Amino acid sequence: MTSWTALLLAGLRAARHKGRAMINITDITCRVAGRVLLDKASAFLPEGARVGVVGRNGTGKTTLFKVLANELAPDDGDVSMPKGLRLGRVAQEAPSGPEALIDVVLAADVERAALMKESETCTDPDRISDIVTRLIDIDAYEAPARAARILSGLGFDDEAQARPCSDFSGGWRMRVALAAVLFSEPDLLLLDEPTNHLDLEGTLWLQDYLAKYPRTVLVISHDRDLLNASVDHILHFDNGKLNVWKGNYDAFDRMRREKLALDQKAAKAQDEERKRLEAFIARFKAKASKATQAQSRMKRLAKMQPITAVVESSVVPFRIPDPERELAPPLVALDGVSVGYGDRTILHKLSLRIDPDDRIALLGSNGNGKSTFAKLLAGRLAPQEGRVNKSEKMLAGFFAQHQVEDLNVDQSPYDHIRAKMPTANEAQVRAKTAQIGFPADKANTKVAKMSGGEKARLAFGLAVFHAPHLLILDEPTNHLDIDSRESLAQALNEFPGAVILVSHDRHLLDATADRLWLVGDGGVKAFDGDLDDYRRYILSDAAKPKKAGKGSGKSSEPAPKRLDVGALKKKVTQLEELMASCRAEIARIDAELEAGGGFPGKPQKAATLGAKRAECERAMAEAEEQWLEASASLEEAAAA
Repeated sequence: MTSWTALLLAGLRAARHKGRAMINITDITCRVAGRVLLDKASAFLPEGARVGVVGRNGTGKTTLFKVLANELAPDDGDVSMPKGLRLGRVAQEAPSGPEALIDVVLAADVERAALMKESETCTDPDRISDIVTRLIDIDAYEAPARAARILSGLGFDDEAQARPCSDFSGGWRMRVALAAVLFSEPDLLLLDEPTNHLDLEGTLWLQDYLAKYPRTVLVISHDRDLLNASVDHILHFDNGKLNVWKGNYDAFDRMRREKLALDQKAAKAQDEERKRLEAFIARFKAKASKATQAQSRMKRLAKMQPITAVVESSVVPFRIPDPERELAPPLVALDGVSVGYGDRTILHKLSLRIDPDDRIALLGSNGNGKSTFAKLLAGRLAPQEGRVNKSEKMLAGFFAQHQVEDLNVDQSPYDHIRAKMPTANEAQVRAKTAQIGFPADKANTKVAKMSGGEKARLAFGLAVFHAPHLLILDEPTNHLDIDSRESLAQALNEFPGAVILVSHDRHLLDATADRLWLVGDGGVKAFDGDLDDYRRYILSDAAKPKKAGKGSGKSSEPAPKRLDVGALKKKVTQLEELMASCRAEIARIDAELEAGGGFPGKPQKAATLGAKRAECERAMAEAEEQWLEASASLEEAAAA
């Protein structure tokens, strides 16, 4: 494919969907259980935008998705979208029948599935011709390969893709539901916390996939790295209103803080001006010589619109008590340890050590043994063979997602802390409960009525209650919003003990871990590189079989074909020329937009240039992906 052909195809794809995925939200009000979540909120989302939907837990993000999906009508206001818009959401009920994973995903393209079924029985030559033409138009014959790539990216190898859904746990089946909606490529894709059921490897793949998605995406996420890598707009929920910001999360965060500072400065200046006017009026309104001036100031004061200085609500900090005494290294030493469940061994012959100042992130796909290793270190699993050497005085704190669900729903945070402090007086228990984030009346709220974030905070407080020397965290962020995750990262960095961390939140790993251990192939070993290296390793490793759920095995692969070095060199050169051409065109468009100041008086011209720029960006993204694949193949061929 030539450079200009690729660019033309990208343009045709963009033109095909132009104007279809545009959302106009006008003065909507939404109430849930008597509480106003959105209050005359408005927002406009352009077609083709990849939008990160952010805000504190409970502000109405999922409610808005229900409104967009026509599952809930707003109490007031209007939401308009193009007619015929294909909207896709991850099914709330995970698939669980006897169908193979690949068949479940293929069935998500309803039109293709119907045409394929009709083609099997149709006898009318004209209709058969129409069916075949349409199947070619929608790339139906490439669909199985595309579905397989999506499933592979989400952690399913070839053998797993052929197994029935009923073989897999709920978390893995939710991945299948995600794969199905991604495969269907709706005009408007709505994703609500899509990484909650993914490991880091699946999250990195999803980031890359969403960054190249050719239509409109709205993704609710508290994963800062995903919001930086995958979106170009932020829809922020704030005090019942909706605000749209252009750029990724870091750009939004910077601009929002700058705006808050300006608003506070303007509010302060206005307050000072108000006081001066009131002082003048009080002093001179009774004097005839100053009456006119006093009256004019009274009018000015009456017309003064108050500037609200928004003060961000603070997040209750996470607190990790310091260990009572330091212990000599190593905290834990493993000598030839194997561990697993029953007769099944997951990790073999581990010989490792953990020192008091270690900050270690565990990498590796789900099912490879990260949680097994965490349970071994926490003393929740006994070794099948070998020795675990640690000080008798060492305390380990362990947090895992299941502990959030294991909280007693009929008890309050106070009740949970009281069980840990049976001899303490009322004031001491109340003080400790407040310290972990539940002051005053919140201490008496039943767990059943608490949010996911509040439950996670309580489970975390119980995990660190005894001031551990070693803190083991297995996916601690699933129920936390962005600000709470930042608070957790700060607490971990201030904690003087050792930390073992399993998380799909790369931002948290970047902020807190200084060593990376890779769990896989029955072992645990140091990873030589940083998280950027690991991302490249994961995204370039798509053809390698991955384990997924119980009983997944490695698939057999055909012998590789002999690679044509000359053809690969030519392809690499063509793709480099295409990328250079796209970059030059983007630079030209940016220069034209800057010279015209965004063409405030010519919205159509600005929109046309913006559409051309988007076409070039998409073409360049496709070319870059092909270039990476071709370059890797060229290196492989040259080394053969």
